[in-house]
Formats: sequence, structure tokens, C-alpha cells
Amino acid sequence: MAVVIGCLMPHPPIIIPEIGRGRLDTVKSTIKAMQEITDRVAKAGPETLVFISPHTEGFADSFAVKVNPELMGSLAKFGAFDVSFLLKNDLAFIHELERAANDFELSLTKVGKGHVELFLADELDHGVLVPLYYLSKKIKTPIVSIAINQHGFDEHYALGAAILQASNSMRKKVALIASGDLSHRLTPDAPAGYHPRAIDFDAKIEEILDTGYFDELAEIDPELIEIAGECGLRSIYTLAGAFNGYGVITKVLSYEAPFGVGYMVSAIYPSRPSAERDLFTTEVEELPAKEPEPSAPVRLAKYSLEQYFKQGHPVGVPDDVPPELINKRAGAFVCLKINNNLRGCVGTIQPTQANLAEEIMANAIQAATADPRFSPVTPDELPNISFSVDILEPPERVQNKNQLDHKVFGILVKRGYKTGLLLPDLEGVDSVDEQIAIAKRKAGIQPHEEAEIYRFKVERYE
Repeated sequence: MAVVIGCLMPHPPIIIPEIGRGRLDTVKSTIKAMQEITDRVAKAGPETLVFISPHTEGFADSFAVKVNPELMGSLAKFGAFDVSFLLKNDLAFIHELERAANDFELSLTKVGKGHVELFLADELDHGVLVPLYYLSKKIKTPIVSIAINQHGFDEHYALGAAILQASNSMRKKVALIASGDLSHRLTPDAPAGYHPRAIDFDAKIEEILDTGYFDELAEIDPELIEIAGECGLRSIYTLAGAFNGYGVITKVLSYEAPFGVGYMVSAIYPSRPSAERDLFTTEVEELPAKEPEPSAPVRLAKYSLEQYFKQGHPVGVPDDVPPELINKRAGAFVCLKINNNLRGCVGTIQPTQANLAEEIMANAIQAATADPRFSPVTPDELPNISFSVDILEPPERVQNKNQLDHKVFGILVKRGYKTGLLLPDLEGVDSVDEQIAIAKRKAGIQPHEEAEIYRFKVERYE
């Protein structure tokens, strides 16, 4: 067994003494646990530290792994100007992980020189740096940095299993560090607002990590996951997958939530092989697939259109909308499809409504009634319509097309009063050049004419 220890480690910068300074007493339980888990990892004797972080630059549909020979990082932007790292990247392990990922039919994208060159391709994010601050005090090994993707949790479990397979193939001792915080909505002053059920999510995760019953991850109510506003569940699934086919010994070292965000530190060790815990080879009764619950933005778009047809006019925001859609303003696109064929798509680059909920509701109606490419949607079509909602981050100007990635970024082209926009990762758009050409065509800008180019990221809900 080559994954010798797995760890859930939080990443709030305040637990770094050079950042937290006089506020360290508020997170003393987490700091003590981070020191303890560092001792545990050191005692396990890993030859490589593999990190998976929700804050590493990556892709919606592929796991990004950094492949530059050296990786660096600094906490200067958090005020710790003297805290920086320069570490070797374990390229041999990445090569083996690529083979294992292929066996599990996972998409793994290399990020770095000679591959996909994203901004900060060789720089580590705080999701890696905060755990590394403690681990580096006693452990001097190469590392591997992997970003989560936005596909299902089962893909992340399979990634963990691929990490296990790669480490076994190399007979290399690996420590897997799952970086992630739990609910962000535990108190009225929490970053994502307050929800009384958010604590139930953290309690369930603590129970699972205390017992090692990882199969219960799949039983967590999707609505509760959405309520929590967490950033650690995909990392936890990867952690669980790294012990696929083995019994485990687990220990929750600490849990606290001093700022309305749950910080948990937990250790996992492998024990004996267990066929019952092998999800990839154990024969199980095949059950009918459960239809996934639509996300809150999609439910809101559908509700808006249903009520518009029912009432004959737009209606107000319903009471059960999550606070993050009320407390935020952003541009949003709502797209309607029937049998995977586009039926209408309208959106806003910048916010035009009082909040994001109203933005989505207004654009849902506009997509159905005011897209000039299509006749208006009729009420009898509504049962056959599938919705998607793209929430836009503010556009930023780019100087050349090397800063673009048609899978990751949408683009906005502008020349004078002419503007054209194209969302990212669209079917039939296979390159940045094609993306720019289509956006120019939509704006009425000639192919040879110069234009300002802006890029933006979107969060897509389906």
C-alpha cells in the first residue's frame, strides 16, 4: 500500500502566524491540529506530497496538474511578504498518474511550459501553500499540485483511485493532502451569509471522517451541499478514492468555525485490503440512475419562466432563493434547449438588476421571448426545455490571444460601439482563433479589423 497517509487540511491564511498575528488565539485548535498532522505525515515517511486544491487554476472538465520542474509560491498578497516556497515537482509521478488516469477514463491536462500555459502555471495557490507552510517544517520531498474540476464527485473519487494506482505502480510512498474548508455559512457574519442547516453538512462530514464510512458521502443531500457553500467536498472525495479497496483508520484532530467557515483537520491511514470497499471491482446490484437535482440558478430560471406563462407577467423573487443569489450582483446568461438544440439564449455582461436572482429571472424570460434568432417559446414547449445558467465574472482586457483559452474563458470583442460576446466551452468552437472570429462576426467587426479583447470566466449551472 503506497498511499501511506491521507489528510484533510483547511487553508485559511489567518492560521499562518505571519498573517494571523494577534488573532491566532481564535484559530488555536486548528493550528495545534496542523502541527500534529505534520508530525503524523512526517512519521509516515512519504516520498512525495500530492496536493489537490479547489483554488488551483484549472478547468471545468479536466483535472489540471502542474508540470513545470519547479513550483513556487508566496503568501505576500496576504501580507506575509517573507513566506515563500520553491519546490521540486515530481514529474515521474505525474507521468505514472497520467497513465492511471487514462485507465479510469479521466481527463488530465498538463499545465506548464510546452503544454497548456495558463497564468501562474508554476505558482502555487493558498490552498496548497497554507498546508505546505506547516508540512514543510518537517518534510522535504517533491510535491505534485492538482486542481479539482467541476464535474461530478465520482470523478474525484476515481482521481483518488488513480493516485493510489500510480503510487502502487511506482512503489512510492505518497501522502495525499486534500485541501478544503467546509461550510462557509455557519454564522450571520459568514462570507456566504447564514443558513441554519449549514452546520448539518459539517456534522455529517465529521461523522464520515471519524468512522471512515466513505460510502455515505454519496448519501449527502445535494440541497445540503448547495446550502453549505463548501469548497472541500471534491477534495474529500479524492481523499476517499485514494483508499479504495482498503479498510481505513481515521482520526479527526480538530474542528472549529470561528469566522463562520468550518475548518477541519483529519488523518486517514490504510489498513487491510477490503473487497467490499473496492467500488471499481466489487459486483453490486445495478440500480436505476437517480435524476440529479437541478442547481438553484437553474431552478430559479425555470420558476421565472413557468410563472411568466402562468401569470402573464414577470413575478418577484421567491422566498426560498439562497442568500448568495440575493447578496450578489453579476451578469448572467440563460440558455434554453430542446433535445440539445438551442431554443433561446440571452444574457447580460454586466449586472442590470438589483441582485443576481433578479438578473437570472429577467434573462430567462428574455431568452424565451426576445432572442431574435428564434420565434418566442410557447407554454406547451416548457416541459421539454432544459435550462443552463452561466454566471459571469467581470471581464478583464487581454493583450494577445496567448492569454485566452476557449475552454476556460469566454471573450468579449469590442471596436468602437460594436461588441460581440461568446461564452466558453461551446460545442463546435474548437480553438481560440475560431472563438475570436465568431465573436467578431457577431459584433459586425471585419476579420482584418483590430479589436479590443476581454476575457471572463463563467460558473455554469445545468
